[in-house]
Amino acid sequence: MFYRLLSVVQRQRTSQGWQNWSPARSGASTAEAHSVALPAQTQVVICGGGIMGTSVAYHLSKMGWKDIVLLEQGRLAAGSTRFCAGILSTARHLTIEQKMADYSNKLYHQLEQETGIHTGYIRTGSIFLAQNQDRLISLKRVNSRLNVIGIPSEIISLKRVAELHPLLNVHDLVGAMHVPEDAVVSSADVALALASAASQNGVQIYDRTSVVHVMVKKGQVTGVETDKGQIECQYFVNCAGQWAYELGLSNEEPISIPLHACEHFYLLTRPLETPLQSNTPTIVDADGRIYIRNWQGGILSGGFEKTPKPIFTEGKNQLEIQNLQEDWDHFEPLLSSLLRRMPELETLEIMKLVNCPETFTPDMRCIMGESPLVQGYFVLAGMNSAGLSFGGGAGKYLAEWMVHGYPSENVWELDLKRFGALQSSRTFLRHRVMEVMPLLYDLKVPRWDFQTGRQLRTSPLYDRLDAQGARWMEKHGFERPKYFVPPDKDLLALEQSKTFYKPDWFDIVESEVKCCKEAVCVIDMSSFTKFEITSTGDQALEILQYLFSNDLDVPVGHIVHTGMLNEGGGYENDCSIARLNKRSFFMISPTDQQVHCWAWLKKHMPKDSNLLLEDVTWKYTALNLIGPRAVDVLSELSYAPMTSDHFPSLFCKEMSVGYANGIRVMSMTHTGEPGFMLYIPIEGMDFIGRDALLQQKQNGVYKRLTMFILDDHDTDLDLWPWWGEPIYRNGQYVGKTTSSAYSYTMERHVCLGFVHNFSEDTGEEQVVTPDFINRGEYEIDIAGHRFQAKAKLYPVTSLYTHKRRKDDVELSDLHGK
Repeated sequence: MFYRLLSVVQRQRTSQGWQNWSPARSGASTAEAHSVALPAQTQVVICGGGIMGTSVAYHLSKMGWKDIVLLEQGRLAAGSTRFCAGILSTARHLTIEQKMADYSNKLYHQLEQETGIHTGYIRTGSIFLAQNQDRLISLKRVNSRLNVIGIPSEIISLKRVAELHPLLNVHDLVGAMHVPEDAVVSSADVALALASAASQNGVQIYDRTSVVHVMVKKGQVTGVETDKGQIECQYFVNCAGQWAYELGLSNEEPISIPLHACEHFYLLTRPLETPLQSNTPTIVDADGRIYIRNWQGGILSGGFEKTPKPIFTEGKNQLEIQNLQEDWDHFEPLLSSLLRRMPELETLEIMKLVNCPETFTPDMRCIMGESPLVQGYFVLAGMNSAGLSFGGGAGKYLAEWMVHGYPSENVWELDLKRFGALQSSRTFLRHRVMEVMPLLYDLKVPRWDFQTGRQLRTSPLYDRLDAQGARWMEKHGFERPKYFVPPDKDLLALEQSKTFYKPDWFDIVESEVKCCKEAVCVIDMSSFTKFEITSTGDQALEILQYLFSNDLDVPVGHIVHTGMLNEGGGYENDCSIARLNKRSFFMISPTDQQVHCWAWLKKHMPKDSNLLLEDVTWKYTALNLIGPRAVDVLSELSYAPMTSDHFPSLFCKEMSVGYANGIRVMSMTHTGEPGFMLYIPIEGMDFIGRDALLQQKQNGVYKRLTMFILDDHDTDLDLWPWWGEPIYRNGQYVGKTTSSAYSYTMERHVCLGFVHNFSEDTGEEQVVTPDFINRGEYEIDIAGHRFQAKAKLYPVTSLYTHKRRKDDVELSDLHGK
């Protein structure tokens, strides 16, 4: 079957005519780029003239910022944007990515009318194929999420697939998803149109101008040094694509931008004998690792192979990205998949094989936000081959971030500060990118973990726990135990178990929970972020009172659960703070908040030499001792009474435990169970977000975190909820789950999610009251099937107490008989 095609391939290898090909039409209108001297100063400098940089410039100018300079080291849209396959897909696993892509789709649809520049936008729709039931379940989950945010999509039959795209072989498929409003577009022309609109709004654009480094003074951007002179500025936006990693500072301090480039291949064919229509749907066959779209009556097809080829760019100053070297042997598996899916192509002549760079991040999510090291230094990069789909939305969110201080949507999953310095090392990135690129099309079931770049951070107990059968997950680069495999269990089978249903580790975790509930257990929580804030006077207390919402002026030894809020009254961080002495506090936060918390504290703390913030995460091993026998164990080891009379709740004391001295023992846990951790605002006091909280207290809130208990769900037979499932109240969509887990105590699945109150007439958000929560009938949509759920606003412990009392009553009735 391949011989005719491969002979064509051999001829193409010797042809040089494709070298000058570009997806952007040479006749397209372009934004005028300056060749005059650079301005001496401006408000914002944007580095990168691709779709990201032009989108940021476009949206900033739309929001009223006009004093902007955009610099491109080559020609506009001549980087990776130029080689983009031009597929705009809204079907993403993360809701924030779906929203970015949906906004991009709407923006590009009207851009030609706004600017007069032809962008090649054609609404083709997309068909996502499933070769197995697990893939179909994954598509059903995505379909549910798309529908609730207003993106039309549906699960379709194989007959309908064949009707929409007659050339497809559907015999090995089990189903598909159709997203009718997806589109194709010329990415380079979109970038030029965005640049043109921004230029008309006052943005100055300079091509063939390279940024050498960013100038910084006292942790604040002050300007940029280019190959044509200096520009003073307040803000710098790094949209330099694969070169974003190498943009350093004037004082040579690194800016951690964890991304790495790989080669990405796709081929172009001559038109078919009966040319494909311009609105022929785009195909994404993830199980075959390929995508297919119409291109000038022929085919454009590429994919994400299992063995990608990283690109090493250190020390190179390539003004424009050129087509990289062909590698037909490397592309052959994708070519085979294409011919299996479209057998009629085997006699079709191939025009060229395109090999271009794409940048990828360690977790397959793009990077945006402000640097934790330098105020005014913003980043938008690492699009994981989805730059066209995300470009419009990502540029909008970053512009909002710069103008208003925060974007209109929660973008924490994309925030640069989710990474630490360890995840930016070249060695780590080279290994991780080899895993990330294939994962774009791999089937990802809940609770999967990356396999490369592991053991970056480990607890002192790692070897001991590993020897006891610990299976590990990674959080912020830190290894944390998931569960312990008993000696009689098949380890290999557990490691290879992948399902959307009841997982194979269910019984293992059940036994561990039972031990925690009935006896005593130790959980290693060393990964949690830990800071110490001290001062020579009262400065530490004063600044913490301002930064946190609860009163921290408590007696020494007391612990306070509190929140670090923003000006809108929303949470930046949730933490516990212990007062060690009059001038010293100990702060405990979630593992992945380490960089974010540090940056937030440093940003708002005064530059006072008498005030010290220290990251002490690595100075303590944190053990969580829980269970009904925790008091007995700690009393025996410390030779001190640990009952509530002697050691009250939320209390911290330095003690000796066993042979160790100076242990900070806290009568609190991070699990909700009674136990200990081994290692707290006055009414009317002002703190960040206080005014917003008072306003919320008076006017009400527009969403409430609610717990849902699934009633008619069969744990053994039904698909499990994991996260992101739509929530319906009285048949109307009201939100999505944020997390889900099986409760071994209640023997039910428990979901958490924010409930909204959308007006049936206007769709606007209304106040959510407890009465609104309690009077509704709820369902949780799991991959298209809705399960009844009970909504609860009170904590799980209250439910457990209620169940225990009910059991006691039933038991007493039994004894009475």
